[in-house]
Amino acid sequence: MPPRTNDSAPDGGGHPVPPAPGAETTRPVRAEHARDTGRGDEVPGAAAPGRPAAGRRARGLRLLSCAALLAVAASAGAVAVGGGRDGAGAGAADAAPAAVAGVLAGGDLGAGIRSLQAHLRAQPKDAAGWATLGTAYVEQARTQGDPSRYPQAERALRRSLALDPGNDQALAGQAALAAARHDFTGALAYADRALERNPYSERALCSRVDALVELGRYEEAGAAATTADRRRPGVPAFTRYAYVRELRGDVRTAREVLRRALGSAASPADVAYVATALGQLAWNLGDHGAALEHYARALAADDDYLPALEGRARAQAASGDRAGAVAALERIVARSPLPGPLVALGELYEDRDGDGDRARARDQYALVDAWTALARAGGVDAGLDTALAAADHGDAGAALRAARAEWDRRHSVHTADALAWALHVNGRDEEALPYARRATATGYRNAAFLYHRGVIEKAAGRDGAARRSLTAALELNPGFSPTGARTARAALKELGAAR
Repeated sequence: MPPRTNDSAPDGGGHPVPPAPGAETTRPVRAEHARDTGRGDEVPGAAAPGRPAAGRRARGLRLLSCAALLAVAASAGAVAVGGGRDGAGAGAADAAPAAVAGVLAGGDLGAGIRSLQAHLRAQPKDAAGWATLGTAYVEQARTQGDPSRYPQAERALRRSLALDPGNDQALAGQAALAAARHDFTGALAYADRALERNPYSERALCSRVDALVELGRYEEAGAAATTADRRRPGVPAFTRYAYVRELRGDVRTAREVLRRALGSAASPADVAYVATALGQLAWNLGDHGAALEHYARALAADDDYLPALEGRARAQAASGDRAGAVAALERIVARSPLPGPLVALGELYEDRDGDGDRARARDQYALVDAWTALARAGGVDAGLDTALAAADHGDAGAALRAARAEWDRRHSVHTADALAWALHVNGRDEEALPYARRATATGYRNAAFLYHRGVIEKAAGRDGAARRSLTAALELNPGFSPTGARTARAALKELGAAR
């Protein structure tokens, strides 16, 4: 059960869209101070979900149910949501109803969608409204794990630019869309263009950080996060600043920044997001009790927040409540069959190894392929998801092709780890070693990365290094994966016998 990367989060970037301008927000102390303490453009009247093809066959009822959810997501009708101009001192766009921003700030996405749909039917030449519409599709994909929204977002954003060429709202929306599709080079270019027009665009500032992080340009990402924090301090900048610090191994600062972000969170959505980020940080450090507490706080704010539900299930499994974790993940994938929870559930089935569990596990892994196809149809580059899932549970050759293609596009710690592991499962351990070392070179504390490195070192005959890496993985987070932890313990036993 590997930890989720940014890529496998529902939004493709792991960060919430900044709050709608015009809504009430707090102005917290800047994050950097924490270091001192330690389908078409039309606006339909309603969404029109499609139906799964009649007679679809599957190995079991659960597979059929999840496949149907994927089919529905792929054919769902258009939606919209609000938001106005970012920028210091700027209010919501004049043509956009103020009610939309307020609704979004309160977290009622459906109500915001309906308000903006009505507005755009009356004012179809509102460039700001179309920019908001496009950004809303990205947000809907994030919250519902539905990449079919991305082509709709693209068309809406293009319409905004046709009405008002070069407007920063649409350019910032295009940056967010490109990041969600894992086109991080494009996201960076759009963010820079938006910031030329409006240096205080919160969405553009945050998308720029996201792009640099995913491209593996961590020094630049750190500078960009500091800039975002100084210009627009708040939850979106705080969370990005914290993640950059975590990637550099500065867990203390990351935790303190997130705690400050939680203290400044003004909406249930922000509370849920930041508390979940704290839970993920605690999980990475093997503090499963603290992780459960953070996820509980997130779910108290929003009992339907999928990342918190998934994180809680992982922490339950690591804490010994495998039955509770399986039940929770079954509910999650029935609602939103995304790669992270599908693989997590499959591995728990494998670990339980009861009657029919192996077939159930295979069903989950097959659905990852279905999600990948849906994501690609929405213009998402799903190479990293493909590489990680296929390396452990699919076609080793496909895993290596996907990992190499992803590495050609960007050099992050996550792509280095994926390429190292794909090379390993193809028997190319000497070639894998430099990538495994690169994945762990920034100080980022990730048990799965250490586990992969240790297994590769063992296969390459570096027994001493393998013992150190595998021991470090289990000491950091002994519950990082039911199957991986078991393999790590077995490998250490073999290494001990070989001494």
